[in-house]
Amino acid sequence: MRVLVVEDEQLLADAVATGLRREAMAVDVVYDGAAALERVGVNDYDVVVLDRDLPLVHGDDVCRKIVELGMPTRVLMLTASGDVSDRVEGLELGADDYLPKPFAFSELTARVRALGRRTTVALPPVLERAGIKLDPNRREVFRDEQEIQLAPKEFAVLEVLMRSEGAVVSAEQLLEKAWDENTDPFTNVVRVTVMTLRRKLGEPPVIVTVPGSGYRI
Repeated sequence: MRVLVVEDEQLLADAVATGLRREAMAVDVVYDGAAALERVGVNDYDVVVLDRDLPLVHGDDVCRKIVELGMPTRVLMLTASGDVSDRVEGLELGADDYLPKPFAFSELTARVRALGRRTTVALPPVLERAGIKLDPNRREVFRDEQEIQLAPKEFAVLEVLMRSEGAVVSAEQLLEKAWDENTDPFTNVVRVTVMTLRRKLGEPPVIVTVPGSGYRI
């Protein structure tokens, strides 16, 4: 899942981003509304975690622009105000969910995951294919009832492949969904991650390389 965190309190923004990355999400961070508009114009995000009170361009205007563009991106709006009227106003702007500060990180993560599921075709909460069971919420993976420990990026790549339901996923698509914008697009990180993921998943191999196209399960 690709997430953009937009928050002018840099310590909070960086803490949220770090936490979401530990949950196997690809996260970009910006600290003002103008930068947010720039990012959503060039990257495809599943979810934008958007502070309402932003410098340069207000969070309300960022939300409006996302809605105007007709993007599938879901918006989770944050605010220091817990007033019901503010929540209603934020939702009427086009936000998909609303979370007042301070918040529990576990709740933020659950809301981001729930919104992320709404950007794609509805799938069961636990993904199953080729003897693999993947639970995104618990961050658990089993093969033939045996649990497999994966690093966050390995988990993210496997989730993208599982959600494709047998379709081929290119290396570029994996890079877009599982890594943030600071990753060198010419790196071999996707190939290396797929190799280690194959090894951990064991025999017989379930990840198929389609020459010149990408990977599928």
